[in-house]
Amino acid sequence: MKRQNQEKLITSFLANNTLIPEDLVTASAEGIEVFNPANNDSLGRVKSFGKEKTQELIKQSENSLHDWQQIGAYRRAEVLHAWANLIEKNAEDLAKIITLEQGKPITEARAEINYAKSFVTWFAEEGKRHYGEVIPPCKDGTRMLTMRQPIGVSAAITPWNFPCAMITRKASAALAAGCSMIVRPADETPFSAIALQSLAEQAGIPKGVLSTIVGQPEPIVDTLTQSEKVRALSFTGSTKIGKLITEKCANTLKKVSMELGGHAPFIVLEDADIDAAVDGVIAAKFATSGQDCLAVNKCFVHSRLYAEFVTKVTKQVSKLVVGDGMNENTDIGPLISMAAINKCQEHVDDALSKGAKLHVGGSSSEQGKQYFLPTVICDVNESMLIRQEETFGPVLAITPFNDTETLVNEANNTPYGLAAYIYGSSMKNLWKISEALEYGMVALNTPSMTGPPIPFGGFKQSGLGREGSKYGLDEYTELKYICLGNM
Repeated sequence: MKRQNQEKLITSFLANNTLIPEDLVTASAEGIEVFNPANNDSLGRVKSFGKEKTQELIKQSENSLHDWQQIGAYRRAEVLHAWANLIEKNAEDLAKIITLEQGKPITEARAEINYAKSFVTWFAEEGKRHYGEVIPPCKDGTRMLTMRQPIGVSAAITPWNFPCAMITRKASAALAAGCSMIVRPADETPFSAIALQSLAEQAGIPKGVLSTIVGQPEPIVDTLTQSEKVRALSFTGSTKIGKLITEKCANTLKKVSMELGGHAPFIVLEDADIDAAVDGVIAAKFATSGQDCLAVNKCFVHSRLYAEFVTKVTKQVSKLVVGDGMNENTDIGPLISMAAINKCQEHVDDALSKGAKLHVGGSSSEQGKQYFLPTVICDVNESMLIRQEETFGPVLAITPFNDTETLVNEANNTPYGLAAYIYGSSMKNLWKISEALEYGMVALNTPSMTGPPIPFGGFKQSGLGREGSKYGLDEYTELKYICLGNM
């Protein structure tokens, strides 16, 4: 897309009240300026708020609870379905906003909007099925039962890499349960969040039930975490920040759900279909330009397949197209920041200095300063930074193995445990290794494992709680027990 056409596109979005309300856009230097990572052009500014606005939204959220809960699960489902329909109707514009703010290829942005919508429709229906139960009484003459009740005001702090899907995965669960939610999106991607809220209000979600606040992170987060009115908080982001937020929530004993860092292993067993494994690792590593908590960070390949696997992977990675995400044929878009570029370079340089071999890529791209070439490095070992830290970029690190027990120990040798991938033919081995891996989600012979019905979450320092699935509603409800005597 020519630059003048792109600028026209940006202007039309900011002027389109259906998606970006004018009252949240500002020309003031005090606003938060949003940049297109593809070329560092300004996309505009959004108003920046702090403690007072956060307190105001908390009060609105609390005041909205009674009416939202009183309409019942079936009526709430109708409103959520209306929101999903508007997301679908505006899918192309929403996808373009994601690509302009975040940089991911437009084809992936379209997929994210479909993914985001799927959570709204899922929880619209799942809210109708959040059952209690009758307990066989342990005391004569009594009846015992449980019920699920909405926890109340909730808050979400969402990331820039999936700026729409992470909002709907949290908000639609909270709303379906009968809660209100305040969303604090990433500074890099506020327009996506604002557009979703605009569509939610058009769908009939009452003012105060779903709110968005953009601004100074410390006063906003401090106010949300310290408020006794906010009873649940969900965060997606780094483990470091997740720990700090959890600590801040401890004083009010909030229910917290945390989807944190990943360090996903991709394991290719001796009996794997090598071509399927090659296709799988490309998909599991380079989607979102590697900026994904599910992205492969360490690839283990049986030594019998190692040379052929490396050759085939290198050939495919060499064909990936680097460019502006608005171009339909782009595979790898810009990274979100120069810090992300620098981390990729640091991991590559460190590995090469310690004996790893570079097969393709390994540096920034001539496309621009925020582009990093899709990279393959081999003979990686545990002494290298890339085996200790999450890269969050398009760098694939490959290691040979012979012994399965040693492999499992190396795969588990990390404080993280979000997702893992295994390719092989023997169901016995696949099952045995998947049980031994200390990860919350394991994909067998597929790079694609997510969706609304699955319980998304990790072990160890990759998080607390689960999102999506029937368990996602538990994060926004309290289990109440009632004992009726004198029967």
